Amino acid sequence: MNIAFLINQTHKEEASFTTTLLAFKAHLRGHRILYIGLADFAYSTDQTVGAHCRIVDADERVTDPKHLLETLRKKEKQFVDALGIDILWIRYDPVLDMISRPWASPTALQFAQLMKRQGTWVINDPDKLVEATNKLYLEYFPKSVRAQTLITRNHEDVVRFLEQQPDQIILKPLKGSGGKNVFLLKKDERHNLKQTVEVIARDGYVLAQEYLPAAAEGDIRFFLLDGEPLVVDGKYASVNRVQQKGDIRSNIHQGGTAQAAHIDEDILATVNQVTAKLREDGMYFVGLDIVGDKIMEINVFSPGALLHASQLNDVDYATAILTDLEKKLAQRKAKVTP
Repeated sequence: MNIAFLINQTHKEEASFTTTLLAFKAHLRGHRILYIGLADFAYSTDQTVGAHCRIVDADERVTDPKHLLETLRKKEKQFVDALGIDILWIRYDPVLDMISRPWASPTALQFAQLMKRQGTWVINDPDKLVEATNKLYLEYFPKSVRAQTLITRNHEDVVRFLEQQPDQIILKPLKGSGGKNVFLLKKDERHNLKQTVEVIARDGYVLAQEYLPAAAEGDIRFFLLDGEPLVVDGKYASVNRVQQKGDIRSNIHQGGTAQAAHIDEDILATVNQVTAKLREDGMYFVGLDIVGDKIMEINVFSPGALLHASQLNDVDYATAILTDLEKKLAQRKAKVTP
């Protein structure tokens, strides 16, 4: 199959990224790999939509994920019509270009919608991703799995929210990723509150959440595939991300460490409350961030840490995902064949 990965920019990709792992494993299985940057799409008046792609053909020799990226970066871009792409996998981070290229993410999502209408299988579903461009998407899910939350740009609102909490709250951008501009604010430190809100609000809305004591043990990144837990050989695709001492952020590239996660019935019960809607929304590959019995974030654009999950559990989750993709693509093609 011809599988295209929609990323921010090729030079920003790294060998450890989940996207690179998936692309490399797909190449090993004999598939043609295409990388599309947010600025690479094109559309003409005859309703042709496609993209200028960097391509690694199935017969090229690529030895590992790092070599795959090196090979891609040397490629000249080639225009490929949507009809020449079986799967467009949306794997970019909307936050990365929010300041320098604010047009890039929303426009690329519109192109992805056009490609879907021309018959390309686009994952995750771009029509629903429009609703999920920031953390407000979590508010569509049952209240029982959500922490107490306030979304505002008003400092006084945050003061009132802090007063309602036992001791402290978390402040972060509504549209953010990677643990940037995340603050823990205690009631006896409120003299810093207005300044903290102003810092976050420079780039949009502020999200305030209750502090969950279980967060001291980190959070669990838990992967779903087509609305179900991703599990291979009885091992759930998951990572316990533990923050450094003195840091509230558990993101691995912010200094957090990856440990094997213990998945019990309580966690599975929490997960089960969101699976049906995610499946209905066409969210094929999803990463949930879980603290205690609450889901703190639903990552639907470019959930990472699959490599860590694979290494910690000694399981090849990427191959399991691609096997499922191949099966479902064959089913889709069989439905449209006369």
